[in-house]
Amino acid sequence: MFRHLAAVATALAVVTVTPAEATPALVPAVDREVAFTADGTTAYGTLHVPEHRAGQRLRAALLLPGSGPTDRDGNQPPASLPDTLAQLADTLGKDGVATLRFDKYGTGRTGLGTYRDRPEELDYPAFVRQARAGYESLRDQSETDPHALLVVGHSEGAMTGLLLGGTVSPRPAGLALLQPQAIRMLDLVALQLRAQIAEATRQGQFTPEQQRTVNAAVTALRERRPVDTADPPSPIARLFEAFQGPNARFVRSDDAVYPPDTAFALRPGTKGLLTCGTHDVQVPCDTTNALTTALRHAHAHGPGRVVLPGVDHLMHDTDHPTTLAPPVVDSLHWLAQH
Repeated sequence: MFRHLAAVATALAVVTVTPAEATPALVPAVDREVAFTADGTTAYGTLHVPEHRAGQRLRAALLLPGSGPTDRDGNQPPASLPDTLAQLADTLGKDGVATLRFDKYGTGRTGLGTYRDRPEELDYPAFVRQARAGYESLRDQSETDPHALLVVGHSEGAMTGLLLGGTVSPRPAGLALLQPQAIRMLDLVALQLRAQIAEATRQGQFTPEQQRTVNAAVTALRERRPVDTADPPSPIARLFEAFQGPNARFVRSDDAVYPPDTAFALRPGTKGLLTCGTHDVQVPCDTTNALTTALRHAHAHGPGRVVLPGVDHLMHDTDHPTTLAPPVVDSLHWLAQH
């Protein structure tokens, strides 16, 4: 009898789970400062690593901001502080996705770097190279799965994400184009200005002749001719003066990109999400038609274009004026879970 009991005890000992074999411990969420280099300039950013099991490799997303001096959190201090990218990082983190967001050229801790004494040489491809270096940094983090990387771009950052999606290695598993710059830059600027001038003309603030100055200014910029800033209303004149100054090289190189053309370089089967808001006056939904078609022809997998009712360019709605609107969160949840 005792021999039988001993045999049973031995068998139980074989299957007993010891502490060393237990489920790996949870590692708490953390924000970590990271740095990477592109073209001799060190860029600084925040890596958010959500709570995870020790040793687990996580899906991870590179977050890319919109145009202008927009920093790692999606802000242009002190005037504009929507925290767009910080909120994206928080939303994705709740789905277990690590994120990297960084201060691009001209913002935050990064500043202008090697372009400090020659800002007129800073062009759009430099920002793309900087984003590529950020992608590689995210890929090489110890907590991330290099085969489950995502690129999430807002506005101009979406166009940058498209360019990365077709060139980086490994290719991203998914791409989120949030309220994207989906047509050429100057065409988008002209569209925005024409809408504003038409309303101002209706109210008697501008003349019909002043409306026509926008097209002439865009044509002059593309032909590298000086823009006549005597006739346009003063706010528009100042804008085109800025386009001709130290920013001229950036404007020309950004305007040279037609986003739908870049979609064809994506890996077939890439998860593709494109959002547009019905209250977005900066990027109206109909400007994304050609890009939506290009993603479909590139055999991107996923919902394609998702129209967000009542959502503006910063991805807010009237009930959520300072946070991501629920339809935005739902769209990101799809990207994280599929």
